[in-house]
Amino acid sequence: MIFVGIDIGSTASKVVVRGDVSSEFVMPTGWSSKETAKIIKDALLNDNIDVESNDVIVGATGYGRVAVDFADYIVTEITCHGLGGYEIAGKDCTIIDIGGQDTKIIKIENGIVTDFLMNDKCSAGTGKFVEIMANRLGVDINDLFNMAMTGQILPISSLCTVFAESEIINYIGEGRSRKDIAAGVVDSVAGKVAQLFGKFANSGYVILTGGLSSNKYFADSVSKKIRIPVNTSEYGRFAGALGAARNAEKKYNKERNGADS
Repeated sequence: MIFVGIDIGSTASKVVVRGDVSSEFVMPTGWSSKETAKIIKDALLNDNIDVESNDVIVGATGYGRVAVDFADYIVTEITCHGLGGYEIAGKDCTIIDIGGQDTKIIKIENGIVTDFLMNDKCSAGTGKFVEIMANRLGVDINDLFNMAMTGQILPISSLCTVFAESEIINYIGEGRSRKDIAAGVVDSVAGKVAQLFGKFANSGYVILTGGLSSNKYFADSVSKKIRIPVNTSEYGRFAGALGAARNAEKKYNKERNGADS
């Protein structure tokens, strides 16, 4: 059997394949989640994985999960990120997931989600905030983080992305260094994440997932704010898709065992 997990996020879509075949890939979501789902379906078929086959079970999650009309199971982001983060961590943990449109804090105890918080009211503290500020500085996200590493933090106090952008425009007008502004942007995002995380009790092992999950500088910035080590993983951005694949496998096996009993 082959189990496919598809996580269609607001900016990027991730795919994980497990079972008789093991692979993963990521692509931009684009303007249409439905069109993205079709592209993913065709890409899998090019790898000889036919999602219409009885031997392939598909789980979908994320912002555009309902657009995956060939999915066998549609699952919430919290469930999938919890499953995927737990497998990546290899133990109970607290997951900090930085998405394009929201930030999620998910607590895993005894292998299951026991609590979570989500910031989805404003893009401040999310990947979209970083993207907007990078565009304002005329660089991409990777360049912004590289500059921030050697900059001196300029305070960005606004809780609203629009007002925060105005602060950056003022700094630019004052002739401030892009490195210092970039450092302020990263510090601002880390601060927003820390505020959300602070609503949880000390949670021991912490893992970062999402698009920034392999960025050690960002993880260290959050770690300083919450005073707990934040662990990174090259595979962290696939946590949702991995969880969707594992969830599909669990549900399929449960249904099959029920039918056989």
